[in-house]
Amino acid sequence: MAPTTAAGDTLPSLTVRVTRADLVRYAGASGDFNPIHWSERFAVGVGLPNVIAHGMLTMALAGRLVTSWVGDPAAVVGYTARFTRPVVVPDDDEGVALELTGTVKALEVEGSGGSGGAGDAARVATVAVTAAVAGKTVLGRVTARVRLPA
Repeated sequence: MAPTTAAGDTLPSLTVRVTRADLVRYAGASGDFNPIHWSERFAVGVGLPNVIAHGMLTMALAGRLVTSWVGDPAAVVGYTARFTRPVVVPDDDEGVALELTGTVKALEVEGSGGSGGAGDAARVATVAVTAAVAGKTVLGRVTARVRLPA
């Protein structure tokens, strides 16, 4: 159950390390074998600073902050983000730290579930998430809508 339920509350922060091995695993799972995600020579050749994490992996990891907080991935009823800066992943065992924080921006009561009874209404939190590497945001306008437990 989500421990906070008021606008302005903060979610427990989360730091996730992303390594080149994670990129290989994600490429296998997603089918995205673009060489910018595994070849330093190619990535630098196309103007990137180095190998970068898949944008959708970064977005999914940011979503983990919300699902960890609410305790149920199925409670997330909406999720949006914009890619603003690539996550550069060094070729070492430590990788890069993706720093995730979140704040409940609003709470609302949604619908009656079709029966018309007030007991069927769900509380929905709008959560703003910040995803950063070394203090610089890598995703913008990250917003999750989460149905809170009764």
